[in-house]
Amino acid sequence: MNASLKRQQGLTFISLIFVLGLLAFLVMLVLKIGPVYLDHSKVVSALTALEKMPEVETKSDAEIRGILNKRFSMNYVNDVTDDDIKVIQSGTYLKVIIQYNVIKQILGNLSVLVEFNNEIEVGE
Repeated sequence: MNASLKRQQGLTFISLIFVLGLLAFLVMLVLKIGPVYLDHSKVVSALTALEKMPEVETKSDAEIRGILNKRFSMNYVNDVTDDDIKVIQSGTYLKVIIQYNVIKQILGNLSVLVEFNNEIEVGE
């Protein structure tokens, strides 16, 4: 019985390659998707700053888009376009919706799609 236990020590070379390959894939996935979520946090902070801005509900659609685009260009957010921003105004009520998708190629024809949908409401 002791002889069979001594033969079963450690990982084989094939299992070590498998574990290292899996670890490398996970690291590559984090390095590809991590910046997408960092950019998304900048989008959320721009919306939060817009929500806290005084009298924002009185601003026009073009002014709101201009404010957001300035913040996006300062923070190097390139994934959000003007088509992704929807502004709904009614009297003193303002709703801004930013809905966008990011597709990142991982390896060969393997890609990751990340969908974001954020909104703020100000006024009555």
